[in-house]
Amino acid sequence: MSEPQASPLEQEIAVEQRHVDRVYTQLARMRETLAQLEAGGYDLAAARVPGSLVDRDAMVFHAARQRHILDAEHEGLVFGRLDLRELPRPRYVGRIGIREDGSTETSVQPATPSADDIEPLVIDWRAPAAEPFYRATAAHPLGVVRRRMIQSSGEKVTGVEDDLLDPEAAPAGMTVIGDGALLAALAKAKGTGMRDIVATIQQEQDVAIRAPGSGVTVVEGGPGTGKTAVALHRAAYLLYYDRARFAGGGVLIVGPSPVFVSYISAVLPSLGEESATLRSLGELVEGVRATREETAEAHAIKGSLRMRRVLRRAAEDAVPGPPPGLRIRFRGDWLELPARQVERLRRQIVRGQRRNEIRARAFGAILDALWEQAAKRLPGWEQPRFDEELSENEEFRTFLKRWWPRLRPADVLGWLADPRRLAWYAEGALSQSEQALLAASIRPGDLSIDDVALLDELDEMIGRPPVTRRRPGAGYRVLGMRTQSAHRKGDDRHDYRDYAHVIVDESQDVTPMQWRMIGRRGQVASWTIVGDPAQTAWTGDRGEPARARESATGNRKHHEFALTTNYRNPAEIFAVAAAEIRRIAPHLPLPKAVRSTGVQPVQLTVPRAHLRETVATAAAQLLDEVDGTVGVIAPDASTRDEVAAWLPESSRVRVVTGLAAKGMEYDGVLVVQPGRLREVSGARTLYVALSRATQRLTTVEVA
Repeated sequence: MSEPQASPLEQEIAVEQRHVDRVYTQLARMRETLAQLEAGGYDLAAARVPGSLVDRDAMVFHAARQRHILDAEHEGLVFGRLDLRELPRPRYVGRIGIREDGSTETSVQPATPSADDIEPLVIDWRAPAAEPFYRATAAHPLGVVRRRMIQSSGEKVTGVEDDLLDPEAAPAGMTVIGDGALLAALAKAKGTGMRDIVATIQQEQDVAIRAPGSGVTVVEGGPGTGKTAVALHRAAYLLYYDRARFAGGGVLIVGPSPVFVSYISAVLPSLGEESATLRSLGELVEGVRATREETAEAHAIKGSLRMRRVLRRAAEDAVPGPPPGLRIRFRGDWLELPARQVERLRRQIVRGQRRNEIRARAFGAILDALWEQAAKRLPGWEQPRFDEELSENEEFRTFLKRWWPRLRPADVLGWLADPRRLAWYAEGALSQSEQALLAASIRPGDLSIDDVALLDELDEMIGRPPVTRRRPGAGYRVLGMRTQSAHRKGDDRHDYRDYAHVIVDESQDVTPMQWRMIGRRGQVASWTIVGDPAQTAWTGDRGEPARARESATGNRKHHEFALTTNYRNPAEIFAVAAAEIRRIAPHLPLPKAVRSTGVQPVQLTVPRAHLRETVATAAAQLLDEVDGTVGVIAPDASTRDEVAAWLPESSRVRVVTGLAAKGMEYDGVLVVQPGRLREVSGARTLYVALSRATQRLTTVEVA
């Protein structure tokens, strides 16, 4: 009995499998060669000739780096194929470029292959030769006859999807499979981390990704338009095209929350790039990781530029419990400075200065004031002798430490919790009700995300103690004379002040104070700013964030791009989200959803007594209906914790607040008490929550 004939799909999978097998065979050879090269590098050290250790280090570093790229787990190393009018053989596109001769294109300026060149086994997606894979359309095919997306699991090809862009140029017998690459990719489950969607980047996204590396690139688009994908692939693109500049200077990617940063963290490594730094807004200050969310009211206060005046006054204030003046016995006589004189000296010295960096000047002023008294009683003495001897007095040293201690930003921030102090700091800047909200929101030991920008501002205001080189026996007057900058290059990767490129995702929710914090890390950088103004949760002065952003990015040339197609949501789901934002912005331009599932969102209204049972049942039903993750979105942190306790533990369930859901996407979404979410965080945040789902949406409201 003859075997059944393979279907067209099976035949095409077999064709692609043969090419993929060639790629992985060459990959194995390259791994082996690099392992031998790495081992040989260590042997150079035995040569005992000048420069052998340097040669060894260079050889080992290069080989180890290349081997690490090849060893990384890349699902679908080869993901695309182009059949072109002008080339007799297809062109394959993938995450890294691989040639028959064993070379790669992961870290060099690639040349566009000509007809006379040997076509690589795989072309890096960032190379010019790969651009038609993203930019070609039926209206403008760019020489592409058929574009194919290749789906794989490990080294095995599992499916193909085709777009026939130039039917007139198609040779007889060319097979076309499926409904198109994009919609096939969109139907896949998202999993627990953001998948690399490099294979489905569309033309308007690709243009933004490949924008010039200089100036400020601004990318705006509604939910599901691929803003985050653009930001991450732009980072990979810049690192590929100018590695010396961007890997050397560093690329900083700033996201709204640790949940979001964790979600996107696997994307760049999957593209062979690990040199970028990912930080949430609560992690930009060295040694700090804040996750607590403020109320909308406290968020608007702490994010406002009015806080600069409040913080400046705090930074220049006396420490709590200062010493009541100074009275000290020296060489049989009493030297005395009353509290009023000491405080007058402190105010004169600290005004407009970084107090931690001028401790030596402050100590010198105290010594000068005491010498005025002592000079008359110590004939034959010179002040340097007096300074040195008094500086060794333990009582005097204790006074100085209490009067002018080294302060941490967290110390000064904590002073704002004292209503009496805050009333002075905030006079003319905050109303009494705002002062009460601010004082209540300061919790030492429990920092909020908004507190981190305040800490960074205070760090600028109070400075850091200088690095001193004190001679044995030297008095306090010489301290601080030989210093190093507290903000020099390379202090710590967490606290660079000179990144080469800064990418800000969900930029619409960056407060003015946070823009100042990010700006300090991008003073010489080019920028990519990604966001959707319609999704902002900012309730303060509407113009302040834009002015702060302009100040942070400087007078650089702008490249602006708009994304107009919603690839994430089915039309049925986005219609619900769109109706919400139309309540407050009826004329706002919204992206167009490009697919439909025929499944309407489920909207439930139940008595409060039935809320727990209904939420648990609805979550279980979503888990049955989708293969990937289910996001359960609650109005605030306390409700989130309560809802989480109602649900059984599952690796596929994520319980988050409306604010933490920003930038995320889930296969199924359950929004708990949408009315309460609107009340707590605003209609724009509810709009965000309703537009997170790729397949199913359920809402549960309390009657």
